[in-house]
Amino acid sequence: MKKIFNSITVFAIAAIFLAGCGSAPSKNDAALNVLASTTFLADIAQNVAGDRATVESLLPVGADPHSYQAAPSDVAKIAESNLLILNGVEYEHFIETLLENAGGERVIVEAATGLTPHHMEEHEGEEHAEGEEEHEHEAGDPHMWLDPNLVITYVGNIRDGFIKADPEGTDTYNANAEAYIAQLTDLDKWIVEQVHTVPAERRLLVTNHEAMGYFAERYGFEVAGSVIPSFSSDASPSAQEMAALVDEIKSLNAPAIFLDTADNDILAKQIADETGVMIVSDLHLESLTDGAPAPTYIEMMKDNVSKIVEALK
Repeated sequence: MKKIFNSITVFAIAAIFLAGCGSAPSKNDAALNVLASTTFLADIAQNVAGDRATVESLLPVGADPHSYQAAPSDVAKIAESNLLILNGVEYEHFIETLLENAGGERVIVEAATGLTPHHMEEHEGEEHAEGEEEHEHEAGDPHMWLDPNLVITYVGNIRDGFIKADPEGTDTYNANAEAYIAQLTDLDKWIVEQVHTVPAERRLLVTNHEAMGYFAERYGFEVAGSVIPSFSSDASPSAQEMAALVDEIKSLNAPAIFLDTADNDILAKQIADETGVMIVSDLHLESLTDGAPAPTYIEMMKDNVSKIVEALK
């Protein structure tokens, strides 16, 4: 990671110079240059922005934020922005150095502000991994967007960020946020209806990494285990942890292991071979898609829920 950031520093001056050659938005310019860290955040923010701004995603479609390696071009994108929307809870582990290299001033919104993150359970004799994994352990689980009710808080924070950056658009941002919150409320009701078609004893989730805790808590699932016992997909399980997960799956008769499309499925396949469970490897938990099946946050959630329910019925 240090080598990557060093290379970013080398290119930072050139990137900022190129960004400066354009016409930066003035304080009186209603058009904002809005950047969100991920595709799903960009979509949520776009619903709040409406026609007053176009929201760009820093990460491309399909990228895994846990293992994302920042590029020098990211510095230029941040340097050109005057509103930056992040998830927070250390999800954007790569952002601090990018911000330092980009310089300048902008409104920064952490969408999860005001929410209390889940933390990993401590086990006797457990040792924290060094560096980034330990930092994530301390910060907690960032995957709050997988509960649409928590995204309502995201919308409020993002709305406030838009209003701070563009006060003249206050009425528009308030109205757009209210309308989108109504859509999120409808989404939550739809998910509840779908989940109720799954027998209670089969509402078991085994995932690639610890990503679905908030979803499970809201909709009455039990998280039976994770292939990677970490909030990050960029970690590695021990042999003992793998064996314990196999025993847990057999004990609970968990029907499936659920993976994001960006996840490496090698370890999941090993566990599936030992337990006989199916692998559902086409969820979209951390990125939208270009077109179907998950071009928006709401459609992403509906697609994921449909696949989870179908596998567990």
